Amino acid sequence: MTNNYELYKVFYWAAKSGSLSQAAKSLYLTQPSVSHAIKQLEESLGLTLFYRTSKGVTLTQEGTVLYSYIEQSQMLISLAEEKMSALKNLDSGELRIGGSDSLFKHYLLPYLELFHRTYPGIRLHLNHGTTPEIITFLKEGRIDMGVVRMPIVDPQLAVKESLQLQDCFVAGAAFSGLKDRVITLEELLEHPIILFSRNSRARMAITELFRGYGYKIKPGIEVGSVDLLIEFARKGLGLSYVAKEFIAKELEDGSLFEIRLDVQLPPSHVGIMTLRSVPLSGSASKFLELIQ
Repeated sequence: MTNNYELYKVFYWAAKSGSLSQAAKSLYLTQPSVSHAIKQLEESLGLTLFYRTSKGVTLTQEGTVLYSYIEQSQMLISLAEEKMSALKNLDSGELRIGGSDSLFKHYLLPYLELFHRTYPGIRLHLNHGTTPEIITFLKEGRIDMGVVRMPIVDPQLAVKESLQLQDCFVAGAAFSGLKDRVITLEELLEHPIILFSRNSRARMAITELFRGYGYKIKPGIEVGSVDLLIEFARKGLGLSYVAKEFIAKELEDGSLFEIRLDVQLPPSHVGIMTLRSVPLSGSASKFLELIQ
């Protein structure tokens, strides 16, 4: 038996047009198929839905009641189809990304601007946090993807490397005596150190690096954002640990300079993180293509 939805669709078009032949034309069916579908529906409900006349069909009282409901459902289905088409064409929807303020500002911003210009109907939702927080957001379904520092080892997550960062210590004019010199980690620790206060990958990496050389790095100042790391260093409050890519302007204009060490600071990598078990939305897939 034809499924009930198809029977109701035939009923809707027959009632709307008042003609079985017109309903057949609208649905690309033969008129006998339409007549058979109406008969099936009437037998299924145990009610007569149409009066047959020489000019076509008119609704019975029962048919009128049924049509009032079916008309609403058809309107909702049409709206749903329009919504799906809009989502497919990226005319509407949302893109939810998690990451740190610094990665949004210094890495993602140009891509977000381009995406917004290309797909202005897509709403952007940016959730900031540390890497552990972003992982939680992703697993809870609050974001579509996360932009984080690697490494990330979690079987539930897929991570694609997208950018390399080189962290370094920088200072402003107050520490000009260190400029153009190569200093040891021990000498570095004789000066006030400014680090990111939260449990970030960068903070954990530099702590582990110093521990590997037998030193404990203890910041004199802890701040909550990369912008403050930069500003505090410029004001001469200490030596800040920050990604070189985030301070290109300050290094170029001379308001900050890089502290040269006698050991190599390893680069870090930024990855785009998604859940393996959850397919990406159209907007998230398109943004991922844009970044890569």
